[in-house]
Amino acid sequence: MSLLVTGSIGIDDVVTPAGEARGVFGGSAVYFSLAARLFTPVRLVGVVGEDFPDDFRRYLQDHGIDLTGLEVRKGSRTFRWSGRYAGENADAETTAIELNVLAEAGPKIPPAFADSQCVFLAATHPGLQSDLIRQLRSPRLIVADTRDLWINTQKPALLQTLAAVHGAIMNDFEARLFTGETNLVKAGRRILQHGPKFAVIKKGEHGSMLVTREDVVVLPAFPTTEVRDPTGAGDSFAGGMMGCLAARPQADLAAFKHALACGTIAASFTIEDFSTRRIEAVAPADIEARLSLYRRMLALD
Repeated sequence: MSLLVTGSIGIDDVVTPAGEARGVFGGSAVYFSLAARLFTPVRLVGVVGEDFPDDFRRYLQDHGIDLTGLEVRKGSRTFRWSGRYAGENADAETTAIELNVLAEAGPKIPPAFADSQCVFLAATHPGLQSDLIRQLRSPRLIVADTRDLWINTQKPALLQTLAAVHGAIMNDFEARLFTGETNLVKAGRRILQHGPKFAVIKKGEHGSMLVTREDVVVLPAFPTTEVRDPTGAGDSFAGGMMGCLAARPQADLAAFKHALACGTIAASFTIEDFSTRRIEAVAPADIEARLSLYRRMLALD
């Protein structure tokens, strides 16, 4: 099934206890796409400035990502982000941010992409997410991400988006902030009251949780010992999850369990090096090999 992602594309500066990387490829749509392409073809919709490096475009194309939906906007500059991590499992501290083109009008879905069956809306402004949904024909699965900024400042617009999607994805802090619930199962069920059929809650080093109206599934993180840069882990998780779901004919509970595992494995690769350096080198066989180890780790018999 066709998988479309829309989100940020940018240039990052990152500092972690393991070192630093300056002027590297980043953005939610980029991390998502590099993980998702390991399972299914990816269509990327996004907007960049006229300073967007040619080697960045070639890099994405060389990894099989369809850039028909990439708009290079004249007179604008590409999104830039700088962040610092105090520890392996710490949240990022944003030290500088230049929204640039992301502060302008959102991208448009090209006619050739309007038939996309699976769609991931990264954590952009919920008003832009709703506008993109209206440009689609009849997708079978739409999942929306968000962040604390939109929960705090754009909640009515976020509620409108949630009413139009099949699934919501948040981290544990965002789920608690959005719902006012400290218990994550209750938080997940509260999210479902606003329209989605399922909620996925990312818990960082503690794994992930799927909540539906009937079931709860909890999976641990893959126990990697090499953590160099957590940037993009959540987007890689979403890419692995959505790529796996797009490759399957039915999204039943078994498919969701497998998809959570695929997302977990994709994220475990991303954090092993700075920027996209690790996930870009991963092949489907690498995913399957680590999935095999993960299955053995989870086996109870």
